[in-house]
Amino acid sequence: MRDHKATRLAEDFIFLEGAKWRDGQLWVSDVFDHKVYRLGLNGAREKVVDVPNRPSGLGFLPDGTPIVASSKDFRLYKIIGNQIEEYADLTAHVGGDVNDFTIDSAGRIYVGNFGYDYDAGAPVVETVLHRVDPDGSVHIAAEGIEFPNAMVLINDGRTLVVAETWRGRLTAFDRSPNGQLSGKRTFADIGPRQPDGICADAKGAIWTGCFNTGEFVRVKDGGEITDRIVFDGCGVACTLGGPTGHTLFCTVYCGPVSDLIAARRKAAVFTLEVAIGAA
Repeated sequence: MRDHKATRLAEDFIFLEGAKWRDGQLWVSDVFDHKVYRLGLNGAREKVVDVPNRPSGLGFLPDGTPIVASSKDFRLYKIIGNQIEEYADLTAHVGGDVNDFTIDSAGRIYVGNFGYDYDAGAPVVETVLHRVDPDGSVHIAAEGIEFPNAMVLINDGRTLVVAETWRGRLTAFDRSPNGQLSGKRTFADIGPRQPDGICADAKGAIWTGCFNTGEFVRVKDGGEITDRIVFDGCGVACTLGGPTGHTLFCTVYCGPVSDLIAARRKAAVFTLEVAIGAA
Protein backbone atom coordinates (compact mmCIF):
# COMPACT_ATOMS: atom_id res chain seq x y z
CA MET A 1 0.00 0.00 0.00
CA ARG A 2 1.33 3.40 -1.01
CA ASP A 3 0.86 6.37 1.32
CA HIS A 4 0.44 9.91 -0.04
CA LYS A 5 0.25 13.45 1.27
CA ALA A 6 -2.38 15.80 -0.17
CA THR A 7 -2.32 19.58 -0.59
CA ARG A 8 -4.90 21.91 0.94
CA LEU A 9 -6.92 23.74 -1.73
CA ALA A 10 -9.64 25.57 0.24
CA GLU A 11 -11.00 25.81 3.79
CA ASP A 12 -13.55 27.59 6.00
CA PHE A 13 -16.54 25.34 5.32
CA ILE A 14 -18.70 23.38 7.78
CA PHE A 15 -19.21 19.95 6.17
CA LEU A 16 -18.67 19.22 2.49
CA GLU A 17 -20.46 16.40 0.69
CA GLY A 18 -21.33 15.43 -2.88
CA ALA A 19 -18.04 16.39 -4.55
CA LYS A 20 -18.30 16.37 -8.35
CA TRP A 21 -16.05 17.75 -11.11
CA ARG A 22 -17.86 19.49 -13.95
CA ASP A 23 -16.79 21.91 -16.68
CA GLY A 24 -13.52 22.88 -15.05
CA GLN A 25 -14.87 23.36 -11.52
CA LEU A 26 -15.41 21.35 -8.35
CA TRP A 27 -18.99 21.30 -7.07
CA VAL A 28 -19.63 20.63 -3.36
CA SER A 29 -22.54 20.82 -0.93
CA ASP A 30 -21.90 22.44 2.44
CA VAL A 31 -24.53 20.42 4.27
CA PHE A 32 -24.82 22.41 7.49
CA ASP A 33 -24.24 25.80 5.89
CA HIS A 34 -27.08 24.99 3.44
CA LYS A 35 -25.18 26.03 0.32
CA VAL A 36 -23.85 24.58 -2.91
CA TYR A 37 -20.50 25.94 -4.11
CA ARG A 38 -18.28 25.77 -7.18
CA LEU A 39 -14.52 25.95 -6.66
CA GLY A 40 -11.75 26.71 -9.10
CA LEU A 41 -8.34 25.11 -9.18
CA ASN A 42 -6.99 28.14 -7.33
CA GLY A 43 -9.39 27.49 -4.44
CA ALA A 44 -11.64 30.45 -5.20
CA ARG A 45 -15.28 29.71 -4.44
CA GLU A 46 -18.60 30.84 -5.84
CA LYS A 47 -21.91 30.21 -4.13
CA VAL A 48 -24.28 28.59 -6.60
CA VAL A 49 -27.48 28.30 -4.56
CA ASP A 50 -28.95 28.07 -1.07
CA VAL A 51 -30.65 24.78 -0.15
CA PRO A 52 -32.44 25.34 3.18
CA ASN A 53 -32.94 21.68 4.15
CA ARG A 54 -29.36 20.36 4.03
CA PRO A 55 -27.94 19.83 0.55
CA SER A 56 -26.09 16.54 0.15
CA GLY A 57 -25.51 14.53 -3.04
CA LEU A 58 -24.83 16.31 -6.32
CA GLY A 59 -24.98 15.13 -9.91
CA PHE A 60 -25.79 16.16 -13.46
CA LEU A 61 -28.49 15.02 -15.86
CA PRO A 62 -27.40 14.08 -19.39
CA ASP A 63 -28.26 17.60 -20.58
CA GLY A 64 -25.98 19.09 -17.91
CA THR A 65 -28.69 20.21 -15.47
CA PRO A 66 -27.36 20.03 -11.88
CA ILE A 67 -29.33 17.99 -9.37
CA VAL A 68 -28.97 18.28 -5.59
CA ALA A 69 -30.41 16.09 -2.83
CA SER A 70 -32.15 18.04 -0.09
CA SER A 71 -31.85 15.73 2.88
CA LYS A 72 -34.41 17.03 5.33
CA ASP A 73 -37.30 17.58 2.96
CA PHE A 74 -36.71 14.27 1.14
CA ARG A 75 -36.46 15.77 -2.33
CA LEU A 76 -34.24 16.07 -5.34
CA TYR A 77 -34.03 19.55 -6.85
CA LYS A 78 -32.85 20.91 -10.17
CA ILE A 79 -30.53 23.87 -9.85
CA ILE A 80 -31.65 26.57 -12.27
CA GLY A 81 -29.34 29.56 -12.05
CA ASN A 82 -29.31 30.53 -8.39
CA GLN A 83 -32.66 28.88 -7.61
CA ILE A 84 -33.86 25.33 -6.93
CA GLU A 85 -36.87 23.68 -8.56
CA GLU A 86 -38.39 20.40 -7.40
CA TYR A 87 -37.40 17.41 -9.52
CA ALA A 88 -38.64 14.48 -7.39
CA ASP A 89 -40.47 14.21 -4.07
CA LEU A 90 -39.42 11.06 -2.20
CA THR A 91 -41.35 11.75 1.00
CA ALA A 92 -43.73 8.82 0.55
CA HIS A 93 -40.91 6.39 -0.23
CA VAL A 94 -38.11 6.93 2.31
CA GLY A 95 -37.57 6.24 5.99
CA GLY A 96 -34.93 8.88 6.64
CA ASP A 97 -32.83 11.65 5.16
CA VAL A 98 -32.26 11.55 1.41
CA ASN A 99 -28.52 11.36 0.97
CA ASP A 100 -26.36 10.66 -2.06
CA PHE A 101 -27.02 9.43 -5.58
CA THR A 102 -25.63 8.70 -9.01
CA ILE A 103 -27.09 9.37 -12.46
CA ASP A 104 -26.75 7.10 -15.50
CA SER A 105 -26.43 8.10 -19.15
CA ALA A 106 -30.20 7.80 -19.64
CA GLY A 107 -30.94 10.19 -16.77
CA ARG A 108 -32.02 7.55 -14.25
CA ILE A 109 -31.14 8.60 -10.69
CA TYR A 110 -30.21 5.96 -8.10
CA VAL A 111 -30.66 7.54 -4.69
CA GLY A 112 -30.25 6.35 -1.11
CA ASN A 113 -31.73 7.38 2.22
CA PHE A 114 -30.72 6.79 5.84
CA GLY A 115 -33.74 4.54 6.45
CA TYR A 116 -34.34 5.83 10.00
CA ASP A 117 -34.22 9.06 12.01
CA TYR A 118 -30.50 9.32 12.56
CA ASP A 119 -30.65 12.72 14.29
CA ALA A 120 -33.16 11.42 16.86
CA GLY A 121 -30.96 8.43 17.71
CA ALA A 122 -33.39 5.86 16.32
CA PRO A 123 -32.05 2.31 15.90
CA VAL A 124 -30.35 1.43 12.63
CA VAL A 125 -32.56 -0.40 10.14
CA GLU A 126 -32.01 -1.56 6.60
CA THR A 127 -33.38 0.55 3.80
CA VAL A 128 -33.72 0.56 0.02
CA LEU A 129 -32.19 2.28 -2.97
CA HIS A 130 -34.68 4.03 -5.20
CA ARG A 131 -34.49 4.73 -8.91
CA VAL A 132 -36.06 7.93 -10.20
CA ASP A 133 -36.71 7.61 -13.92
CA PRO A 134 -36.72 10.55 -16.35
CA ASP A 135 -40.54 10.49 -16.40
CA GLY A 136 -40.53 11.20 -12.66
CA SER A 137 -41.64 7.75 -11.54
CA VAL A 138 -39.99 6.29 -8.44
CA HIS A 139 -39.10 2.59 -8.17
CA ILE A 140 -37.37 0.37 -5.61
CA ALA A 141 -34.01 -0.50 -7.13
CA ALA A 142 -32.52 -2.64 -4.33
CA GLU A 143 -33.38 -3.71 -0.80
CA GLY A 144 -31.49 -4.73 2.34
CA ILE A 145 -29.02 -1.82 2.29
CA GLU A 146 -27.66 -0.36 5.53
CA PHE A 147 -27.06 3.40 5.53
CA PRO A 148 -26.33 3.79 1.81
CA ASN A 149 -23.99 6.61 1.05
CA ALA A 150 -22.30 7.57 -2.24
CA MET A 151 -22.81 5.50 -5.40
CA VAL A 152 -20.88 5.16 -8.63
CA LEU A 153 -21.29 3.33 -11.94
CA ILE A 154 -18.35 1.33 -13.31
CA ASN A 155 -17.74 -1.17 -16.14
CA ASP A 156 -19.40 1.13 -18.69
CA GLY A 157 -22.47 1.35 -16.48
CA ARG A 158 -22.92 -2.41 -16.06
CA THR A 159 -22.09 -2.30 -12.34
CA LEU A 160 -23.36 -0.01 -9.59
CA VAL A 161 -21.31 0.26 -6.39
CA VAL A 162 -22.72 1.79 -3.19
CA ALA A 163 -20.98 2.54 0.11
CA GLU A 164 -22.74 0.91 3.06
CA THR A 165 -21.25 3.10 5.76
CA TRP A 166 -22.08 1.26 8.98
CA ARG A 167 -21.29 -2.15 7.46
CA GLY A 168 -17.82 -1.03 6.43
CA ARG A 169 -18.14 -2.27 2.91
CA LEU A 170 -18.70 -1.38 -0.71
CA THR A 171 -21.57 -3.34 -2.24
CA ALA A 172 -21.95 -3.99 -5.97
CA PHE A 173 -24.92 -4.79 -8.19
CA ASP A 174 -25.13 -5.92 -11.79
CA ARG A 175 -27.10 -3.39 -13.82
CA SER A 176 -29.11 -4.26 -16.91
CA PRO A 177 -29.53 -1.94 -19.93
CA ASN A 178 -33.00 -0.97 -18.70
CA GLY A 179 -31.62 0.07 -15.29
CA GLN A 180 -32.59 -2.97 -13.20
CA LEU A 181 -30.22 -4.00 -10.39
CA SER A 182 -29.49 -7.62 -9.48
CA GLY A 183 -26.71 -9.91 -8.27
CA LYS A 184 -25.91 -8.10 -5.02
CA ARG A 185 -22.38 -8.89 -3.81
CA THR A 186 -19.53 -7.45 -1.76
CA PHE A 187 -17.17 -5.39 -3.89
CA ALA A 188 -14.83 -4.73 -0.95
CA ASP A 189 -14.95 -5.30 2.79
CA ILE A 190 -12.84 -2.52 4.32
CA GLY A 191 -13.10 -3.74 7.88
CA PRO A 192 -13.38 -1.07 10.58
CA ARG A 193 -13.43 1.78 8.06
CA GLN A 194 -16.74 3.57 7.42
CA PRO A 195 -16.97 4.46 3.70
CA ASP A 196 -18.69 7.74 2.89
CA GLY A 197 -18.11 9.39 -0.50
CA ILE A 198 -16.73 7.34 -3.38
CA CYS A 199 -15.51 7.78 -6.93
CA ALA A 200 -14.14 5.40 -9.55
CA ASP A 201 -10.98 5.53 -11.63
CA ALA A 202 -10.25 4.29 -15.13
CA LYS A 203 -9.17 0.85 -13.84
CA GLY A 204 -12.45 0.26 -12.02
CA ALA A 205 -10.97 0.79 -8.57
CA ILE A 206 -12.84 2.89 -6.00
CA TRP A 207 -11.51 5.78 -3.95
CA THR A 208 -13.48 6.21 -0.74
CA GLY A 209 -13.38 8.62 2.16
CA CYS A 210 -13.49 6.81 5.49
CA PHE A 211 -15.41 8.93 7.95
CA ASN A 212 -14.21 7.35 11.20
CA THR A 213 -10.51 6.91 10.37
CA GLY A 214 -9.80 10.09 8.40
CA GLU A 215 -8.45 8.07 5.49
CA PHE A 216 -9.05 8.08 1.77
CA VAL A 217 -8.20 4.71 0.29
CA ARG A 218 -8.12 3.28 -3.21
CA VAL A 219 -9.61 -0.21 -3.17
CA LYS A 220 -9.88 -2.82 -5.91
CA ASP A 221 -12.72 -5.25 -6.52
CA GLY A 222 -12.08 -7.94 -3.92
CA GLY A 223 -10.80 -5.60 -1.22
CA GLU A 224 -7.12 -4.92 -1.93
CA ILE A 225 -6.16 -1.41 -0.82
CA THR A 226 -3.45 0.01 -3.06
CA ASP A 227 -3.19 3.65 -1.95
CA ARG A 228 -3.98 5.71 1.11
CA ILE A 229 -4.09 9.32 2.31
CA VAL A 230 -4.44 9.91 6.06
CA PHE A 231 -5.88 13.08 7.60
CA ASP A 232 -6.38 14.18 11.19
CA GLY A 233 -10.17 14.28 11.13
CA CYS A 234 -12.99 12.70 9.13
CA GLY A 235 -12.74 11.55 5.52
CA VAL A 236 -15.89 12.54 3.66
CA ALA A 237 -16.30 12.90 -0.12
CA CYS A 238 -14.01 12.53 -3.13
CA THR A 239 -14.00 12.85 -6.89
CA LEU A 240 -11.51 12.70 -9.75
CA GLY A 241 -11.19 15.65 -12.09
CA GLY A 242 -8.88 18.46 -13.01
CA PRO A 243 -7.56 19.27 -16.49
CA THR A 244 -6.48 15.68 -17.21
CA GLY A 245 -8.76 13.80 -14.83
CA HIS A 246 -5.81 12.89 -12.59
CA THR A 247 -6.60 15.24 -9.68
CA LEU A 248 -8.22 13.57 -6.70
CA PHE A 249 -10.29 16.04 -4.69
CA CYS A 250 -10.96 15.07 -1.06
CA THR A 251 -13.27 16.83 1.38
CA VAL A 252 -12.19 16.47 5.01
CA TYR A 253 -13.54 17.59 8.35
CA CYS A 254 -10.34 18.65 10.09
CA GLY A 255 -11.46 18.16 13.66
CA PRO A 256 -13.37 15.86 16.00
CA VAL A 257 -17.05 15.06 15.57
CA SER A 258 -17.82 17.23 18.60
CA ASP A 259 -16.59 20.26 16.64
CA LEU A 260 -18.73 19.23 13.68
CA ILE A 261 -21.80 18.98 15.93
CA ALA A 262 -21.00 22.53 17.08
CA ALA A 263 -20.84 23.62 13.40
CA ARG A 264 -17.26 24.83 13.67
CA ARG A 265 -15.92 25.74 10.25
CA LYS A 266 -13.17 23.15 9.97
CA ALA A 267 -14.03 21.49 6.65
CA ALA A 268 -11.50 21.77 3.83
CA VAL A 269 -10.78 20.52 0.32
CA PHE A 270 -7.48 18.79 -0.48
CA THR A 271 -6.00 17.62 -3.77
CA LEU A 272 -3.63 14.87 -4.83
CA GLU A 273 -2.31 14.10 -8.32
CA VAL A 274 -2.81 10.38 -8.96
CA ALA A 275 -1.42 7.99 -11.55
CA ILE A 276 -4.79 6.56 -12.66
CA GLY A 277 -7.33 9.17 -13.66
CA ALA A 278 -11.09 9.37 -13.86
CA ALA A 279 -13.13 6.70 -15.58
